[in-house]
Amino acid sequence: MSDKRSKLVYSTDSDPAPTAKTPTPASGNPAGPIPSRQLNTPVRVYLERAGRGGKSVSVIKGIMSPPHGKEALLKVLKQKLGTGGAIKDENLEIQGDQREKIVAILNELGYKAKIAGG
Repeated sequence: MSDKRSKLVYSTDSDPAPTAKTPTPASGNPAGPIPSRQLNTPVRVYLERAGRGGKSVSVIKGIMSPPHGKEALLKVLKQKLGTGGAIKDENLEIQGDQREKIVAILNELGYKAKIAGG
């Protein structure tokens, strides 16, 4: 008879232990290192109202980061601004007119950010 409490599992995976998700650094850019091509391309922060029932949304365009990096950056922005946001069409959207605060936070994190539009 076999022991029913045994948790022996067989796998064809060559890596016996799954890799843990690396935590974001406490200071610095949560989206990881900034690629050198991004240092020359400024991130633009726009204000849009179209198609939102008159509500203002700050849209951040030009972030060259993988999807998990954008999610981490969005989380940091939402926490620091105390507002909601989402990722739509490769752009980050933050509720309300938060452009100046967003530019200040992005500059602290090492991005070259500018307010765009009127």
